[in-house]
Amino acid sequence: MPDSGGRFLRARLRALPVMGGLLPVHRSDVTADVAAGITLAAVSIPVALGYAKIAGMPVVTGLYTLLFPMAVFAIFGSSRHLVVGADSATAAILGAALAGLAVAGSPQYVRLAGLAALLAGGLLLLARLARLGFLANFLSRTVLIGFLTGVGIQVAARQFPDMLGVTVPDKATPARLLDIARALPQAHAADLAVSAGVIVIVLVSRAINRKIPGLLIAVIAVIIVSRAADLAGHGVGVLGPVPRGLPHLGLPALGWHDASALVGAAASMFVVILAQSAAISRAYAGKYEETSFSEDTDLVGLGAANVAAAFSGTFVVNGSPTQTQVADGAGGRSQLGQLTTAVVVLIVLLVLTGPLAYLPDAALAAIVFLIAAGLIDIKGMRRILACRRHEFAIALLATAAVVVLGVEDGIVLAVVASIIDHLRHSYNPRNSVLVKSPAGHWQPVPVLPGTRTEEGLVIYRFGTNLYYANASRLIDDITALADHGGPLRWMVLDGAAIGDVDYTAAAVLTSVTEHLRKRHVRFAVSAVLGPVREQLDRYGIGAALGPGAYYDTPGEALEAFHAAAEEVIGD
Repeated sequence: MPDSGGRFLRARLRALPVMGGLLPVHRSDVTADVAAGITLAAVSIPVALGYAKIAGMPVVTGLYTLLFPMAVFAIFGSSRHLVVGADSATAAILGAALAGLAVAGSPQYVRLAGLAALLAGGLLLLARLARLGFLANFLSRTVLIGFLTGVGIQVAARQFPDMLGVTVPDKATPARLLDIARALPQAHAADLAVSAGVIVIVLVSRAINRKIPGLLIAVIAVIIVSRAADLAGHGVGVLGPVPRGLPHLGLPALGWHDASALVGAAASMFVVILAQSAAISRAYAGKYEETSFSEDTDLVGLGAANVAAAFSGTFVVNGSPTQTQVADGAGGRSQLGQLTTAVVVLIVLLVLTGPLAYLPDAALAAIVFLIAAGLIDIKGMRRILACRRHEFAIALLATAAVVVLGVEDGIVLAVVASIIDHLRHSYNPRNSVLVKSPAGHWQPVPVLPGTRTEEGLVIYRFGTNLYYANASRLIDDITALADHGGPLRWMVLDGAAIGDVDYTAAAVLTSVTEHLRKRHVRFAVSAVLGPVREQLDRYGIGAALGPGAYYDTPGEALEAFHAAAEEVIGD
């Protein structure tokens, strides 16, 4: 009886729209998930400190992102693999947005960061209600690579002063790099040695085995050296006391003035969260052939995680590609691993924050530098250049925008570039004329003046949806085909690639129909989808074409053309 009650409870839990990324828990995977969670904690703790620095937040708030927000997504999300926590891209957007609103690390700064997380979380939840998950597709992979590369360059450049122990004015990245170059002779040897030591430890550990938590080893080693050698007494800046215990639960800043100042940054972070998290979740759901994955449910999880961040004294969280890869590589197969990470972080917050006081600023800057360097995707940019030169130009534009204009303006330009790239493809579709091969199969050939499918017939395929921006291309192609070459009796528009016809394009089709009728050319349509045919009928195009103008396939249109030609010969 108790066993049947347990089965009933488990069935009820699976039916709820929660814990989709956790249930069912397979007994054989528990040990691996727990071990993966511990590994993830070892990697994520030093990285989270770095993300907090990028955002301008107190370092302890980086640990807070691995507590309530991570646990909340584990409960409300559907992805079994996505790791949600602090992320370099959203941290950089947040830091740029708050720079002029409050002193970095101050209580007011933290409350404003909470408001930004609340706004981003609210947008994610609204996107779920309005079923706007498809917006993730508007930030193309090309632009995302360029954007993240720009973020990496900008964030890395901002770490050089702390790594070198020098002070330079806060300027745009190009001018900042020039100031850093001028300040090189004044570099502080101890800070330089600390940052170089961290980088060497991490790179050597990666060279030996990428599963070795080099960042954690570097942090522990530099804390021991800092305390033993009293680096603070030798002019090396250190973090100082780090609060112990659970984060303070409280309200973020809630004024309308503050909200209006941050809504643009929140929208930028919303776009990045939507695109990046969706891409990661899809990739891992496909890898493990998981049918239970739901992007809409993940939107709820991400929104709830950011709301949890807002009320727990931390900042915006996002799906992290690197941390997800760490958890997966360590054998994690469900959100149980992420819950384990949250437990480990809880233990650290309760009893192990004391040693962080000795962590040198140069070491933290070196950690952030390594994180930022990982975002600079040279291989990805080269692949784009090799495959699609015009898309490389767009990726490069996104990179330059972030470096020169800043992260927030850069993401806006990146989204605009993605949309323009999409419109460019649909504005200039790959249209063709269908002809029969010697083997009797249909094959497309370029649209050239006078091209014919057969003598007297053109079957013309339009390569995308018909809308106001590309309707003129339809006119140009049909004019070039009809006004050149031998006599034309039939013009067939093949609509296999057309999924929608807007009002402007419908008006153009009507004028084309009338133009061809005056030339005594029959105009017909083949392979058009049912919903598109209904659109054409509503626009009155079906009536203008006349009876028998729709054909299911190009072959059926060809047979009708032959039959009509035989009737003419018979007459």
